[in-house]
Amino acid sequence: MSKEATSETAMRLFRRYEGNPILTAEDWPYPVNAVFNPASCSLDGSTLLLCRVEDMRGFSHLTAARSADGLTDWNVDKKPTLEANHSTVEERWGLEDARIVWLEEQKTYAITYVSYSEGGPVVSLAITKNFQTFARLGAMIPPEDKDACLLPRRFNGRFALIHRPIVGGEAHIWMSLSPDLKHWGDHRPLIRTRSAWWDTPRVGLACQPIEIPEGWLIVYHGVRSTTAGAIYRAGLALLDLEEPWRVLRRSAEWVLGPQAYYERVGDVGDVVFPTGAVVHEDTNQLYLYYGAADNTVAVAIADIDQVRDYIRSCPESEHLF
Repeated sequence: MSKEATSETAMRLFRRYEGNPILTAEDWPYPVNAVFNPASCSLDGSTLLLCRVEDMRGFSHLTAARSADGLTDWNVDKKPTLEANHSTVEERWGLEDARIVWLEEQKTYAITYVSYSEGGPVVSLAITKNFQTFARLGAMIPPEDKDACLLPRRFNGRFALIHRPIVGGEAHIWMSLSPDLKHWGDHRPLIRTRSAWWDTPRVGLACQPIEIPEGWLIVYHGVRSTTAGAIYRAGLALLDLEEPWRVLRRSAEWVLGPQAYYERVGDVGDVVFPTGAVVHEDTNQLYLYYGAADNTVAVAIADIDQVRDYIRSCPESEHLF
């Protein structure tokens, strides 16, 4: 497939839901400044979003919203679902930007999120079965680190964590491995920024990894610095199914970027920041949930088979650096 044809396909891959934004501060049962960057999962036949909610002090917490169709009639928890313990070093300045996976071996949901500690942003872990009670397992990786999610199963006996540390001033996506979710090693870069491309100077994992027959589908965000400010867009990559530290494919172009008014104007303009996804097998659709302009929650919809066709047509990763 030619680059021109691939770019055209990329721009048509996702369509914005006509009811966007699907959640705003006005939908909240208590006063807040903004609602954005939701983690997502399927729970008891409905869609659950665990949204980042910024309060009127500028601190964030996590609140769940539920919907039967994942688009409308959201039922929002009456109070914060997961709130920071501001008396601790780990969570002194709030919680934000969760991702959710179901760990089949442990029969529990794992929630990775960013805690703002005295030392900077740190990746923390909590587990739950019902999104009503939570066991906090603490910080996973030293700061500065963000944009993290576990893969849903072990590989050769070890858990795999995708995350975005700042190493030597560089902001690439990394993978680390652990036998017990406490001790992490084999740290290695996974998806690097690309000088002069749309995804430099920072990249980061977007939603949770999605298993497809070809491997692990990765949605990631890339940042482009301009004289008018940063632009946050989303691209795709494909990891090997059994050795997920191997990147097989990577999109040359972004597949979703700020165009609509609610994506371009907000607390932070020109931001499309996906953090959750749900695959509806009955309709063959992928719902990609994202924060728009750090202000509201929106969703973009794609046919999962078209996404698979597209990522298979993308260049092998070593050809894109």
